[in-house]
Amino acid sequence: MPTHPSKPAARTAELRAILEEANTAYYTHARPTMPDKEFDTLLAELASLEATHPELDDPNSPTRRVGGAAIDGFIPRQHRVPMLSIDNTYEIATFAEWHARTTKALTASGLFDHAPAFVVDPKIDGVAMSLRYEQGQLVHAVTRGDGRTGDDVTHNIRTIGALPLRLPASVPNVLEIRGEVFLSNASFAEMNAQAEADGDEPFMNPRNAAAGTLKQLDPSRAAARSLSFVAHGKGEISDDTWATTHAGLIDKLANLGVPVNRPIAVSTDLRELIAAIEAFDKARHTLGHAVDGAVVRLNDFAQQASLGSTSKSPRWVVAFKYPAERTTTRLLRVEHQVGKTGKITPRAVMEPVLLAGTIVRHATLHNYGRVRDASTTPDDPAASRTDIRLGDTVYLEKAGEIIPYVAGVLLTARPKDAQPVDIPSTCPVCNGQLEVEPPGTDGTSAETQRTCVNPECPAQIREKLIWFAGRKQMDIDGLGQETIDQIRATTIPLHTFADIFRLKDHTHALLQLERMGDKKLANLLAGIESAKQRGLARLLAGMGIRYVGDSTSRALAKRFANLNDLLAAPLWRLMPTAVNTMSKAERAHLTGSPNKLTPDDLYDTGLGKDTAPTVHAYLHSPAARETFNELASLGVDLTSHEFSQAPAHGAPAFAGKTFVITGTLATYERDPLSRLLESLGGKASGSVSSKTSVLIAGDSAGSKLTKAQELGITVWDEPTLLANLRAAGVKP
Repeated sequence: MPTHPSKPAARTAELRAILEEANTAYYTHARPTMPDKEFDTLLAELASLEATHPELDDPNSPTRRVGGAAIDGFIPRQHRVPMLSIDNTYEIATFAEWHARTTKALTASGLFDHAPAFVVDPKIDGVAMSLRYEQGQLVHAVTRGDGRTGDDVTHNIRTIGALPLRLPASVPNVLEIRGEVFLSNASFAEMNAQAEADGDEPFMNPRNAAAGTLKQLDPSRAAARSLSFVAHGKGEISDDTWATTHAGLIDKLANLGVPVNRPIAVSTDLRELIAAIEAFDKARHTLGHAVDGAVVRLNDFAQQASLGSTSKSPRWVVAFKYPAERTTTRLLRVEHQVGKTGKITPRAVMEPVLLAGTIVRHATLHNYGRVRDASTTPDDPAASRTDIRLGDTVYLEKAGEIIPYVAGVLLTARPKDAQPVDIPSTCPVCNGQLEVEPPGTDGTSAETQRTCVNPECPAQIREKLIWFAGRKQMDIDGLGQETIDQIRATTIPLHTFADIFRLKDHTHALLQLERMGDKKLANLLAGIESAKQRGLARLLAGMGIRYVGDSTSRALAKRFANLNDLLAAPLWRLMPTAVNTMSKAERAHLTGSPNKLTPDDLYDTGLGKDTAPTVHAYLHSPAARETFNELASLGVDLTSHEFSQAPAHGAPAFAGKTFVITGTLATYERDPLSRLLESLGGKASGSVSSKTSVLIAGDSAGSKLTKAQELGITVWDEPTLLANLRAAGVKP
């Protein structure tokens, strides 16, 4: 419907009402009222109106669902009613004791003349959240924090499509809804697949992913990750009579369009409560999101208030936690997968087994050092963690109920004819030479990686093509893994990066591919044409050159104006900061002079004396020369978009240092922070080693933090990082 120029306010109000109604129908009732295309068209019209008429801005507008302006930082807010943690129990017997103790305390009070009813509901494995509505408007969404003060993340909560931003006028003036923010299993899998495609570390479980999403300063990033919310309780409510029981509260919230955590059971009978807990253990895997237990609470709010709380937890509620599901199956064989850089990863192939609601056949074994490591698990000496042999009975668990992994081997069940895993001595695909890291010269260190060094390896070519077309590299829309595999299964040549830019010569054959229509093909070819203009840094990052990732490719592009300058550079110019640490004789051998380099020469390219020779050799190899010549002839831009005439000497706390970022930071996403560190004279790396200067550790830092501590590397938490940035003149 066209907008009448004299009635923008009326049309804006009309569009907001239509879109909110559509959101409620889609998310709350699962009954869409309009096609996605129509919704998107109306949303675009509303966004245009709001941009043209800023006086009509409304923080509750449906346009805010897809992200507004990024915030400068998080504001701490105090909870009017503390958000306390819940005590846990893991055994039915201890749960029964809690039930008896709670019932006895209520009886002894003499305040109640009826048997207490308890509610059982799912314990969502997410991030606790408090939503505060005033006069029906969502005004604050605050994390639990320390239970008394949390961070205001309203900008990200507004992006949750299922959550109403305004409630009817009939609700209490103040209504605080407590609940859980989480990611569905499908959203988590999609998010991790994108992370791996981008070369980032995947999240270990949906809860960490949800927590990291909530800490984004830019709400558009949260909107892209499809967060969900369910209500499971209350905070401050200005009208005590509005809801007097937990079950009644949940019904009222559901009627308002708020997603709720529906009770599994409401009962006064202990046996019925136990039966509900046990039955839910089997049903929880069908919910589509992570659930790690059942919460049991008194139904009556007056009874809850009479029991009160300790300094840590309410006395009227307990969480029954289910143990991590573990099962056993038999290892049939080990496959050897070759990645884009030639890294070979062993993958277990097992007899199919049901685990946490899904059939599992495969699990990564990480590396061959783990396969041959005969250490035992501390809780079960009979279960070797990684001394894995064909025919073994292995323990399987799921990390965060999502990712299957081999937790150990049942040694007492090992058959006499069990065979050690055959670790490849040559590439399993091309039979090429392998490089093993570390060399293990002392005979004791377990290897961490095997790499095929043949750049023409077919397996590497496939993975490199997928990587090359990825979002953070050449960003070719429509050329994903499935399309690449489809094309490579035909007679259309797709073996080199240059072949991608020749696909326009095979339009007829491309149209024969499954699900490839005229429009999809046009978009694919347009994406390929756009990719020609990405520049030198994106091209180098996309080629899968060993030791040349995103940060190193940008550093090289800052140093060299174009490919010809890069190819003309002697080896020492690829590693100038390393040259200054060499002896006079070594410097004279490389540069022709024993003197240290001048500041104007000291561009940190991210390469050192151990890595630069490999990169230099590849750049001057016949294969690389042919690739570059073909790309140039096809019109691919080989100039640098980041070239700087002068080196960035940087701030003292950052210049010349190698940084590794791990965990989730509230203030920065990983890529922008990496670029910031480089602008200050530092280098951002993806892995911890003895060359790492500083590890920046955010929330949920894992193995990288452990390794850094073992190596004695300096660790900065987020406050330390921000303090150093401020000292360098950067306002975080």
